[in-house]
Amino acid sequence: MNHQQPRTDLRAYLAGEWNVERTLLDRATGTRGTFTGVVRYTSNPDGGLDYREDGTMHWPTHSGPAFREYVLKPGATEESMDVFFPDGRPFHVMSFAGDANRDKHWCDPDDYYVKYTWQGPDAFSFTWDVRGPAKELLLESHLRRNL
Repeated sequence: MNHQQPRTDLRAYLAGEWNVERTLLDRATGTRGTFTGVVRYTSNPDGGLDYREDGTMHWPTHSGPAFREYVLKPGATEESMDVFFPDGRPFHVMSFAGDANRDKHWCDPDDYYVKYTWQGPDAFSFTWDVRGPAKELLLESHLRRNL
């Protein structure tokens, strides 16, 4: 696998439709689950991208349709984008470049650590490592461009 960052800007790289497969692990209980679906990165009027994820979640206490949305805005460089919740609150910085491929977000009372890994022109992954008194989760997402 080639782990170099993409040669094009991040916005151009992400634009389009991706298939996503996610594994979920609650480290506190050993509970495992999955999410399978589609992620769409579509251009928005602010020069960024709207993120929409639709799919099916399988978890012992909840299985069925699930979705999530974010807004990505141009970052400090072409290699990064600032990710926001739909209501405008900042979430984290997305990048594949060097050590910039890691970021964190504090969501009271837990810490969320993310790492992005570029796997080629049509594939990447990201891992959320959630640690704290309320949650002990590991969420691993693998995306492949829907060609």
